Amino acid sequence: MKLAALIKKEFHRFFRDPRLIVTILLPGIVIFLLYNIIGSFVNTQEKYDYKVYVTGGAEYAGIVKDAIEADGSGSTVELIFASEEEGKAAVQKGEASALLVFSENFTPAAGNSVQIWYGGSEESLSFYTVASAVLQGIAQATTFSVEPHSFEPEENFAKQFIANLLPFLVVTFVFSACMSVTLESVAGEKERGTLATILATSVKRSHIALGKILPLSCVAAIGAASSFLGVVFSLPKLMGADLSVLGGYGFGSYALLFLLILSFVPLIVSAIASVSTLARTVKEASGYTGVIMIAVMVLSIVSLAAASLGDWVIAVPVLNAVLFMGKILGGELPVWQSLLSVGANLIYTALLVWLIAKMLSSERIMFGK
Repeated sequence: MKLAALIKKEFHRFFRDPRLIVTILLPGIVIFLLYNIIGSFVNTQEKYDYKVYVTGGAEYAGIVKDAIEADGSGSTVELIFASEEEGKAAVQKGEASALLVFSENFTPAAGNSVQIWYGGSEESLSFYTVASAVLQGIAQATTFSVEPHSFEPEENFAKQFIANLLPFLVVTFVFSACMSVTLESVAGEKERGTLATILATSVKRSHIALGKILPLSCVAAIGAASSFLGVVFSLPKLMGADLSVLGGYGFGSYALLFLLILSFVPLIVSAIASVSTLARTVKEASGYTGVIMIAVMVLSIVSLAAASLGDWVIAVPVLNAVLFMGKILGGELPVWQSLLSVGANLIYTALLVWLIAKMLSSERIMFGK
C-alpha cells in the first residue's frame, strides 16, 4: 500500500463523515456568535505606581487618588500639580501615566469638565480606565463631563489587543481541531481491528505514520481557520474596532503568521497521534491527550510574559510560535526568529513521526505482546 493510498484513505474517512465536518466548522460559528453577544473583554487590573500630572481641581484629584489607592489593587498615585503644557509633554515622553485637566474653578456642576490625557502604555491606559470610572461615578450625581484624550492612535491599542488575545486563541482552536480529528486516528483503528490489516502488509511503518499525519494536519488546519475567522469577524463587537485595523499589517507579517501556524498544526497533530498510537483504546488516548492539552495551554499563557526572555525560546515548541505571532500582531517583524521557530517545530514534528513509526513496529504496543 503506497503513501498516497494511505493519505487518500484518511481524507475519505473524514469527508464521508458529516459529524466530523460539523465538529471542525462549528467552533468558528459558535465563537462568532458568542463574542458578538459578549461584546467586551475583561482585563484584570494590575498594580501600578501612577505618576499623574494635574492642572486645577486639587480637591477632586485627591478624591481620584484616594479611590484608586483604596480599590484593593495595591496601586499608588503620585499627584504633580503643573501646567497643562508640562503635563502633556510628560505623558507624551512616557515620564507620566496621565494628565488630569480640570476646567477653571472646577466644581461638579453643569458646564464644567475634566480632561484625561493618556498615552499608549498599559500603565497609562489602566489609569485612564480606573480614573474615568471614578469620575463618572461622581458625575452621575451631577452634570459635569469627563473627556478622554489619547496621545496614541486608536489603531495601536487595537493591535496590542489583537497581539495579546489572538495567538492564545489560535493555539486553542488549533488544538481543538487537531484533537477532534486525530484522537482516534490510531487507537480507534486498534479497537476496530483495521490497523492490524494494514500492519500485515509490506507497507513501511514511516509511510503509515505520514499517511495519517499529513491529511490530518490539512483537516485540522481547516478547522483552525474556521475558528480564527470567527474571531476576526467578531472583532468589531468584541473591541469596538473595525476590520480596517487588520489592513495595517503588510504581506510579510501575514506570511510569517501563516508559516508559524502551519508549523505547529502538524506538531500538535503528531503529538496527539503519538499518544493515540501508544494507547490501547480511544478512552485511554483521551486521557493522555488531556496532559498534552494542559502543557500546550501553559506554554501559550507563559508567552504573554515571555517577551523579556532570550532567543532560546525559539527552541521551545508552541511557545516560540505563540510568542512571535504576538510580536508580529503587535507591529514587529521578527523574521529570522520566526523562521527559526518554524524550522524547530518542523524538526519536532519529524521526530514525533519517527517515534510513531517506531511504535507501529512494536508488537507489544500494537498488540500487547
